[in-house]
Amino acid sequence: MYINSNIDSPFIRLLVSPGHKILRHIILLVLNLGIVMGTVWYMQDQGMLSTTTEKYFIMLIYTCIFGGGCYLTLYVLTPRFLLKDKWGNYFLYLLGLVSLVLVCMIILQLNFQDKGNSGHINYYSIGINFLSSFLSLFLLFAGVSTLVLFQSWIRDVKQAQELESATMQLELKLLENQINPHFLFNMLNNANIMIKKDPDIAVQIIYKLEDMLRYLMKENSRDKVYLKQDILFLNDYLELEKTRRDDFTYTIHENGDIGNAQIPPLLFITFVENAVKHNLDSNAASFANLSFDITKNKLTFICENSVPHKTKHTQAGGIGLNNVERRLNLLYGNNYSLEQTKSDNIYTVKLELKL
Repeated sequence: MYINSNIDSPFIRLLVSPGHKILRHIILLVLNLGIVMGTVWYMQDQGMLSTTTEKYFIMLIYTCIFGGGCYLTLYVLTPRFLLKDKWGNYFLYLLGLVSLVLVCMIILQLNFQDKGNSGHINYYSIGINFLSSFLSLFLLFAGVSTLVLFQSWIRDVKQAQELESATMQLELKLLENQINPHFLFNMLNNANIMIKKDPDIAVQIIYKLEDMLRYLMKENSRDKVYLKQDILFLNDYLELEKTRRDDFTYTIHENGDIGNAQIPPLLFITFVENAVKHNLDSNAASFANLSFDITKNKLTFICENSVPHKTKHTQAGGIGLNNVERRLNLLYGNNYSLEQTKSDNIYTVKLELKL
């Protein structure tokens, strides 16, 4: 599961980051003051406030009332009811809280109401103010709860992403651990064959194998290695194969900015092993040709190998190749393509990756 990258946008960080907690409270206070100022302006317009002292007094009272409602919603109603999926209880208590705040407002306004010459209270204007204030307060308190819900959702998403990432890393390591023993077994088997056939060459193989093991131990623990290093590793592997087989040839062609490109380690060794394993032919020379091309931030890897005239088993499939495909899915998702084709005498693997 991959969530939209906008989850890390500045706006989202403002809403959910612990480092912006004070700023969020300041914004909440400003919104409260906005509603307070609107109410005070209405009372002034209606002639309820005749002195500056009354104005600041009512501002202080309303700020405490509205702020108290916001923080009751934030720290009591939302965690106790909304986050526990008790929607009915939440809306019931929210309506009760808004109504209580409005009752306090009406009591204050009645005390400051200017009856004028007629001596009558303007209930109509108070009623209009009541309705507008009800809507404003309800949206404010519900907005506070919505923010908390959004924060909870973001935390759940991030936890799911972290869990998925950890699971993917574990699966990748398991796949790599399946690939490496298989490769080492083949190389040790080659050395064992050459010890019986030519001890001097066997010594060279063992030294070369030591260098390759060092590469495995050093680079396989990294997330990325330079493509050039992996190509040198493949060259050593093919050179060892050529040492033990007189009828085997290979080529490695490079094109593009190979030196600066980075890839996951040992991404191609299974394809090359597969090519070497299945091109043995006692009646004809065998070959493996590798090509690495980087164009417009895309790596194209092609592995071609000869196919014996008579084969007992098909080359496609197998645990090794299945593991590689699973690994590619985990690493690249939809940003790669893998094609395997076979003609009468050539088997071709074509892998394209976005770098």
